[in-house]
Amino acid sequence: MTDLQKRSLLKLAALSAVAAAALVGCGKKEEAAPAPAAAPAAAAPAKPEPLKVAFAYVGPVGDGGWTFAHDNGRKAVEAAYGDKVVTTFVEKVPESADAERVLRDLAGQGNKLVFGTTFGYMEPMLKVANDTKEVKFEHATGYKTAGNLRTYDSRTYEGAYMAGVVAGKMSKSGTLGVVGSVPIPEVVRNINSFTLGAQSVNPKIKTKVVWVNEWFNPPKETEAATALINGGADVLFQNTDSSAVLQTAEKMGKRAFGWDSDMTAYGPKAHLASAVINWGPYYVKSVGEVLEGKWNGGTGSWWGVKEGAIDLVSIAADVPDETKKRIDEVKAGLKDGSFAIWKGPIMDNTGKELVAKDTVADDKFLGGLKTYVKGVEGKVPGNN
Repeated sequence: MTDLQKRSLLKLAALSAVAAAALVGCGKKEEAAPAPAAAPAAAAPAKPEPLKVAFAYVGPVGDGGWTFAHDNGRKAVEAAYGDKVVTTFVEKVPESADAERVLRDLAGQGNKLVFGTTFGYMEPMLKVANDTKEVKFEHATGYKTAGNLRTYDSRTYEGAYMAGVVAGKMSKSGTLGVVGSVPIPEVVRNINSFTLGAQSVNPKIKTKVVWVNEWFNPPKETEAATALINGGADVLFQNTDSSAVLQTAEKMGKRAFGWDSDMTAYGPKAHLASAVINWGPYYVKSVGEVLEGKWNGGTGSWWGVKEGAIDLVSIAADVPDETKKRIDEVKAGLKDGSFAIWKGPIMDNTGKELVAKDTVADDKFLGGLKTYVKGVEGKVPGNN
């Protein structure tokens, strides 16, 4: 190849390079490289399953009384914890072998906390608790516990005492009547406290008792209330679960009290006041302990006016202001510990000393009461 040919080829290559550069400069800009794909977001943690909580009720829920008050407590749990809990209940569970079957079934349904709401469930609950360690159980009004079973109660005798203060002032005959359910210390304690409250106003008060041996039996409660009125009682009290006693007093022109919940509507003319239980604070506390992993078995709780569990509400308009003031004083004293209902001297109805002068009865004593105080007629069934 001649020198002339070499120079021609070099010149051609140079022109080609210039043309290529011009095309790049005049053409479309080079697109940026795509950004690397974002790393996938971490999966949100799975929402914990709600705590399943079950309640076994001895009576129907209805709209008044013992079981109604417990169900209000269940609703308070739902309101407090929302979708963190799922609650269920079984009503009208008898205090028999059926109770064990129902409790086992509730545990088998995945409930991790089970409340049994009457004294007669004690032995079945203890048995089921021992066989079902992964479930927590709570028994109302009982005294037997286990590692996964504890007890709770309300100081209903405080409400009974305050009702007695009103009854002692409002009775014209000086004779009060009580429809008793089952003769266990809890009920005997309430009858006695009602009488002590009445005697604090009128020392001559007498109390008659008719037992129906059931917690909820409106026909029997009606018969008992009628018998008490025919026997001279003009103010009635009850430790049964229905509104039958108040309704009977309304029909027969006498006065009476609501029990466990506000029963004003059942006998507005007869109604003097209602001694009520608020289970909500305890149930909310207990469920919260399970949710937080702080629940402990083998213990017992007994809440009253001090904890907001007991009150006397809807006092009738014709109750004297001085009596209402006395009720307020009793409530304040129970809250701050300056007043004790069971402070001696207190005698039984045979003349035997139950509580010595200036001595305050302890919970062990109150939990084992089997005799009537002075002023209550008759004997406690089964206490010979």
